[in-house]
Amino acid sequence: MGLFSRKKETFACPVAGTLLNLENVPDEVFAKRMMGDGFAVDPTVGKIYAPVSGVIKAAFPTKHAIGIEAKDGTEILIHIGMDTVELNGEGFTSHIKEGQKIKQGDLLMEVDLDFIASQGKPVITPVIFTSGQSITVKKAGQSVEAMEEDIIEIH
Repeated sequence: MGLFSRKKETFACPVAGTLLNLENVPDEVFAKRMMGDGFAVDPTVGKIYAPVSGVIKAAFPTKHAIGIEAKDGTEILIHIGMDTVELNGEGFTSHIKEGQKIKQGDLLMEVDLDFIASQGKPVITPVIFTSGQSITVKKAGQSVEAMEEDIIEIH
């Protein structure tokens, strides 16, 4: 270990709220893990942060989802709400663009949770590991803070 060695970055929760297992997501594509394993958060604060350092691989024009490739190659999809693609970006303020390098903790998106709910869209936000990892949720049903670590185990 040299003077400049760094602690390995661990995954951090991208949004504050109640941590959920994927089977609690009201959308079969996520609940049945068709896109990959992960977890979801029922957010209480409308700010989405980078859970890892890496690169924005997908910044959807509708702003409802963000694709990230972590430095270690892990691919993560943050899907903000259910059927929110139908809002065409309304209620979302993006702070990212495709190809942008990000650091863990960077603010990626601001979301008007009240507006989304007023449009009849659930705000539950799945976080999917699209590169094949399996996930064990450690704090299901518990309140978590944005950037809280040790909420899941990645296998």
